[in-house]
Amino acid sequence: MRALPKESIQEVFEAVDREEADYGVVPIENSTEGSVNRTLDMLIESGVKICGEILIRVSHALLSRSGRSEEIRTIYSHSQALEQCRVWLRTNFPKVPLSETVSTAKAAQMAGEDGEAAAIASPFAARLYGLKVIASQIEDRFHNYTRFLVLGHQLAEQMGRDKTSILFSISHAPGSLFRVLKTFAEKGVNLTKIESRPAKDKPWEYIFFVDFEGHSADAHIREVMDELVENVLFMKILGSYPQSS
Repeated sequence: MRALPKESIQEVFEAVDREEADYGVVPIENSTEGSVNRTLDMLIESGVKICGEILIRVSHALLSRSGRSEEIRTIYSHSQALEQCRVWLRTNFPKVPLSETVSTAKAAQMAGEDGEAAAIASPFAARLYGLKVIASQIEDRFHNYTRFLVLGHQLAEQMGRDKTSILFSISHAPGSLFRVLKTFAEKGVNLTKIESRPAKDKPWEYIFFVDFEGHSADAHIREVMDELVENVLFMKILGSYPQSS
């Protein structure tokens, strides 16, 4: 199996969509900073399926070419990584400008090209881009986990401990969202996540993302989906896949 590095979440979606890659991995939410909005937006636009999830404890390091903190004039990283290290940065580099990049890997690449820059990225990125570690485990919270989605073209088979992700929109009418959520409750289906994002082409309208336990092929989940269709403007099944432990 060969890995294809991509600089942004959008590029990962596009590589899978165009079948340049069989699978792609993108972050969907962090236990400290919440959902990754770019991934949510791409799930609306893209035709790829979610076929798996991965839960990883994320530890950040400060990297630079020289490994000397006194030479740092700029710190690069993805917005989520900067937020996850906010207190540490304020304490140790209060006057150094922070600059957002499309990914932590891109930040490491940029630090490798600029002797006065540092990057917040993984220790693996240090080996990949020839950088030295200035400080390790700089995240503000030890229990800092990120959930990643595995993207592909096929739904995963039933494994007995599954999760399904959908998105839908509803009308602006009293009780619209309640009727949707009531369907899950009446069928005894446990929701594990609910999130909303603005509909880009319709101001003040929203698209809801819901994760719940069960596989779209399960009989009781099919019943839920049949009832939901009657109470939403549109619905899209993003995928069913084994739950991460």
